[in-house]
Amino acid sequence: MTPGVKAIWVYLSDSPLLWLTLTLAAYVAGDALSRRLNRHPLANPVIVAAAAIIALLLATRTEYGAYFDGAQFVHFLLGPATVALAVPLWKNRALVRANLLPMAAALAAGSAVAALSAVAIVWALGAPVSVMASIAPKSVTAPVAMELSKSLGGVPELTAVLVILTGIIGALIVTPLMNAFRITDFAARGFAAGVASHGIGTARAFQVSETAGAFAGIAMGLNAALTSLLAMIFLALAG
Repeated sequence: MTPGVKAIWVYLSDSPLLWLTLTLAAYVAGDALSRRLNRHPLANPVIVAAAAIIALLLATRTEYGAYFDGAQFVHFLLGPATVALAVPLWKNRALVRANLLPMAAALAAGSAVAALSAVAIVWALGAPVSVMASIAPKSVTAPVAMELSKSLGGVPELTAVLVILTGIIGALIVTPLMNAFRITDFAARGFAAGVASHGIGTARAFQVSETAGAFAGIAMGLNAALTSLLAMIFLALAG
C-alpha cells in the first residue's frame, strides 16, 4: 500500500460506517456471484463475503476490534432476526401441528446429537472444559450460542467461529447429501438443515425451496429454544 493510499485509508477507517458499508457491499457482491453461478453451494454468499472481508482486513492490517466497531450494527440485528423466526412458525402452524410428533422427535435427536457428538470428539482429543463448552452450542444460531457458551464457561468468540464454520459446512453439503439419500420432502430437508446448521443452512434452504426455508427457520428457532432449556437444566444440576 503506497503512502498516499495508506493515508486515505487511515482517514476513512476512522468512520464507523466504513466497515458496515464494506460488509454489506461484500454480501451483495457475494449474492450476485451466487446468482450468476445458479446458486452453486460453493458460491455461498456468506462464504464469499467472509473471504472478501478477511482478505481486506489482512491487506489493510486492520484489527478485529476496529472492524467490529463499525460492523457491530449487523451483529445487533442478529437478535431481532432470531426473534423474527416466530413468523414462519406462525404462518405454517397448521402444517406444524399436523407433523408435531415427527418434528419433535427430529428436533430432540438432532439437538442432542449435534451437541454431544461435538463434545465427545473434543473430549476424546483431550481438549479443556472451556473448549467443550464453546463447541457444544455450535449448531445454534449465533446470538443464542454465544450466550450459552458464556453461561457454560466457554469462550463466546470461539463459539462464534465454530457456529459460522458449522453453518458453512451445512450449507455446502445439505443439498448433495439430501439428494444422495433421495429425500424429496422439502419440509424434512429444510428442518434438518435448520437444526444442524442454523441461519446459514436456513439461507441455503430458502435458495432451494420456500417450503424448505420456512421449515429450516422453524427448526432453527426451536433448536435455539430447546438447547437453551437443556443448558439451563445442565447448569442447575451442575450447581
